[in-house]
Amino acid sequence: MEQKVMDCFTHPIKCKLLLELYSAGKATAKQLAEIYNDIPQATLYRYLKRMTNDGILKVVEETQVRGTMEKTYAVAIDLDSSRQELVGENAGDAYMQMFMQYVFGFIKQFQEYCQNPNIDISKDQSGFSLAPIYANDEELASAIAEYAKIIQPLYKNQPTPDRKLRTLGLIISPPENYSK
Repeated sequence: MEQKVMDCFTHPIKCKLLLELYSAGKATAKQLAEIYNDIPQATLYRYLKRMTNDGILKVVEETQVRGTMEKTYAVAIDLDSSRQELVGENAGDAYMQMFMQYVFGFIKQFQEYCQNPNIDISKDQSGFSLAPIYANDEELASAIAEYAKIIQPLYKNQPTPDRKLRTLGLIISPPENYSK
C-alpha cells in the first residue's frame, strides 16, 4: 500500500485528485472534472478507477442520475498517519524510497518538458536552486510555516486559460552533522 500512496504523490494527476479529495472530503467525478477541466474526462475516470482499485480512494455514495450511477469518492487512507508512521519508525529504507520517487517524479516532468520542441525556459518560469542555510530547529520550522502560508492559497486556484499547472517542490536535506 505504501508504494501505491507514494505513486500518487509522484504522479501529477493522481496527486491533484488525491489532494482535492483530501481537502474537500468527498466529490463526484463531475465535480472533479469541473475543477480540473484540463484533465481529459477519460483520463480522470481511469485514474479514479485505478486509485479506487488500489485502495487509495473509496466510493462513499452512489446516486442514480439519468440512467447512470454517479459515484462520490473520498480518500480511503489516513494520509497524515501514514506519513507520521514512516517518520516515527525512522524507516530509513522506506524514507529513501519515498524520496527517490519524489525526485524521479520531478525528473520525469523535466524530461518531458525538455523534449518539447517549443521549450522556452524563461517564459515558462521553470527553474531550480539550492539555498544552503544555517538555521536552528525553531528558525527552520518558522521558515517552513511561512512557505506554507505563501503556497496554500495557490492550492485553491482553479484551472483557467492563463493558469498553467506547475509543481513546486521543497526538499529539506538532513543536517550535515547528523548522527552516525
